[in-house]
Amino acid sequence: MSVDQKVVLITGCSSGIGLSLAVRLASDTGKAFKVYATMRNLAKKKRLLESVKGLHQDTLEILQMDVTDRQSILNARDKVVEKRVDILVCNAGVGLMGPLEVQSLDSMRHILEVNLLGTIQTIQVFLSDMKAQGQGQILVTGSTGGLHGLPFNEVYCASKFAIEGVCESLAVLLQHFNIRVSLIECGPVNSDFLVNLQRAELGDACLQQVDGQTLSLYEKYMQHCSTVFQNAAQDTEDIVKVFLDAIHSTNPAFRYFTNSVMPPLTKLKVTEPDGMKYIKAMSKIIFADEDQ
Repeated sequence: MSVDQKVVLITGCSSGIGLSLAVRLASDTGKAFKVYATMRNLAKKKRLLESVKGLHQDTLEILQMDVTDRQSILNARDKVVEKRVDILVCNAGVGLMGPLEVQSLDSMRHILEVNLLGTIQTIQVFLSDMKAQGQGQILVTGSTGGLHGLPFNEVYCASKFAIEGVCESLAVLLQHFNIRVSLIECGPVNSDFLVNLQRAELGDACLQQVDGQTLSLYEKYMQHCSTVFQNAAQDTEDIVKVFLDAIHSTNPAFRYFTNSVMPPLTKLKVTEPDGMKYIKAMSKIIFADEDQ
């Protein structure tokens, strides 16, 4: 391995952004990166292996790692041959959609354990070594759902809002150790995230306890989501380009927006801090007929 080669560890590589980023970095023509692509379930590594077609045996390793299991994270760290990680990418995440009344405590805990505590736990395991090295980079897959609230996504947004606070707090501290923290703020992405989403479906028994008006609004929200994903979702390759901008930057920003500009609704929250204009604007976008 070249002394200049960067060691990268990425979580959530069985599909989507993690898979695409792992393939892109491992395929670098100058072999600038040694990539450790991790996933909770190694039975899902087939797609990643098919994507690299065996061409990157010296720049890619696939490791089992469950971000909700500290011992699993430690085991993955111990398998990093170079005994260091220069770039840590916390990408593993899950979603939860539906009326808040029907969400079980277990399902809510799971979202927080993966999206929030899983990210924190992963950073904890690698942070001491990065500090000792006196350099490093931590990239976290953020979400516009961490910047503004989305109806029927209360717990998911809570987990992503919390990640914003974690990363911002760390960024203030870690600049003193020459460790850069960046959030890659994604909107809708064409990936398996929507397929893997824990979602209450219309007709599910759990929705029988929900009032009619909420069900009507939920149906409208699901139609809105479908339209947005059909018309505005980005491909994972578009997201990977933003990650690469951050990785290649000599002075990476704290926050990157994958569509290159701050979403207008997020800007509205900053310019109108009492929050009412944002709430009315989001409601109008999603529930236009109801708000007339």
